[in-house]
Amino acid sequence: MAEVTYPCYWEKKDNSGQWYWIYYAVNGKAISRSSESYVNRADCEHSINIMKGSSDAKVFYTE
Repeated sequence: MAEVTYPCYWEKKDNSGQWYWIYYAVNGKAISRSSESYVNRADCEHSINIMKGSSDAKVFYTE
């Protein structure tokens, strides 16, 4: 198995056998998790790709 480098995504299975992901920051701390679990691993991977593709998304805030 390859050495883990950060930042990275980890794909895992929950207690019901469904897939989810966790994103780890450069310091190795978990900072994000998928909002749902997926029956198919491919759907979990697709969700990760959506997150990766949103890096240029605008950020909005309220005062």
